[in-house]
Amino acid sequence: MKLPLTREDFERAYEKVSPHIHHTPLLGSRMLSEATGFDVRLKAEVFQRTGSYKIRGPLNKFTRLTEEERQRGVVCSSAGNHAQGVALAARIHGIKAVVVMAENATPSKIAATRAYGAEVVLHGTIWDEANDKARELVRERGLTYVHPFDDLDLIAGQGTLGLEIIRDWPEVDVVVVPIGGGGLISGVSMAVKAYKPAVKVIGVESSGAPGMHNSVRDGGVVTLDRVDCIIDGLRVKRVGEKTYEVVRRYVDEIVTLPDEKMFEAMLWIMSHAKLVVEGAAAASVAALLNGLVKAPKGAKVAAVLSGGNVNLDQLKGLRWN
Repeated sequence: MKLPLTREDFERAYEKVSPHIHHTPLLGSRMLSEATGFDVRLKAEVFQRTGSYKIRGPLNKFTRLTEEERQRGVVCSSAGNHAQGVALAARIHGIKAVVVMAENATPSKIAATRAYGAEVVLHGTIWDEANDKARELVRERGLTYVHPFDDLDLIAGQGTLGLEIIRDWPEVDVVVVPIGGGGLISGVSMAVKAYKPAVKVIGVESSGAPGMHNSVRDGGVVTLDRVDCIIDGLRVKRVGEKTYEVVRRYVDEIVTLPDEKMFEAMLWIMSHAKLVVEGAAAASVAALLNGLVKAPKGAKVAAVLSGGNVNLDQLKGLRWN
């Protein structure tokens, strides 16, 4: 595969991925629409298998492995959602998976990854350190490395989410997508624009980890000196080389907000949309609630809720009405 990915690339990926995933709904939100002046629908990937969009990419990637690569097995590094996506996709395809996760990863995500049949190795405190360990295991065990975002086969799979949006709502004007390493927004932006070039794609990052924003601003991939972000899906020091190229060409704008605004949006979504979303997934709604999405009044806006794997252990012992 080479850039840019075409409509045919995404349709082929969808053929590979769709038998194993849920076609998640676009849910209307009257309160969000009234609050913003747009016609807003939520792409509820919280209902996806493994609880996030991250199963889409590996399902496509694994169909393109050689028989020898399948026999040796795969390895990835992840904050949690990529881990679960790789683990289940590997099980579906009969491939052994090893997943390296940070030692401070959400316990429920570690448990879920093991439950899908993967071997879990805990190493480091952020994704970049876990990734170094995964690369080490490639050398030691001969495993095939599955990058969490900077891989075109993976990006094509993630882009099937955008394909569903454009098929379900051809009139869509704006798509708002969270950015961690950039795999999701790369796939979604190319997929929707392959069908409707006029669609505006807006990315949302944590202001404490603005790797893609700064890379596009500076004209090349930058490594952040520090990451002041506690939302695991957005906590990345260096975005991908391929994802940077896609975002630079296909994403119209990148906005940033502090983690606190995303946590406020999580509660807003739980309260008003009755959906359980994780911090990264709330980024798109946070951008809408804080007036960062610029579009004409009445514009049709799809906000991607990328996942719902919240650490509910933190709620134990609290009293609820």
